[in-house]
Amino acid sequence: MPNSQHFLDVTLADFRATKGLGQRAMEQLRDDEVNWSPDGESNSIAIIVKHLCGNMISRWTDIFTTDGEKPDRNRDTEFEGSVGDRTALMELWERGWSRLLETLESLTPDDLERTILIRGEPHTVVQAIIRQTSHYAYHVGQIVFIAKHLRSEGWQTLSVARGKSEEFNQQMLAEKR
Repeated sequence: MPNSQHFLDVTLADFRATKGLGQRAMEQLRDDEVNWSPDGESNSIAIIVKHLCGNMISRWTDIFTTDGEKPDRNRDTEFEGSVGDRTALMELWERGWSRLLETLESLTPDDLERTILIRGEPHTVVQAIIRQTSHYAYHVGQIVFIAKHLRSEGWQTLSVARGKSEEFNQQMLAEKR
C-alpha cells in the first residue's frame, strides 16, 4: 500500500489532536468539577476518562497476540465511582493515550492489513484504528461538552470563536501566502 505510511502519520496526528482537545477542555475545570455529571444516567468527565483508559489499554496492548477485549478488563466498573483528584485523573488519561500512541507508533505500513481480534471479531488494523478514532472522538466530544457547560461564560474556545470565522479564514489565507 503506497499511502500506508501517510495513513499512519495522519492517524497519529489526529489522535494527538483529539487528546489535546480533551486536555485543554479539562484544564479549564476546577478539580471538583471533573466528577460532576448532569444526572444519574450521564457520565462525569472522570468516568469518561476511566472508560477511555480501560478501552485504550485493552484494545492496544499486544494487539497481534491477544484479543482487544482483555480478560482482566472489567468494562462495567469503568462506569462506577469517581477518580478522586486531578492527578489521578490525568494519570489515567496519560496511561491510556500513551498505550494507544506507542502502539500506533510501532506499526509499519505492512501491519495495516494484518488481522486482529476485538471481542473475537476479526478486524484489519485499519478497521480497528478507524473504529477507535470515532469512539475516542465521541467521548472527547462529551468531555468538551461537559467542560463547556460547566465553564459557561468563562469558556475559552478550543476552535474558531463564534462570530470569528471570516477573520480566522482571512488569517489562514494570509499565512499561506
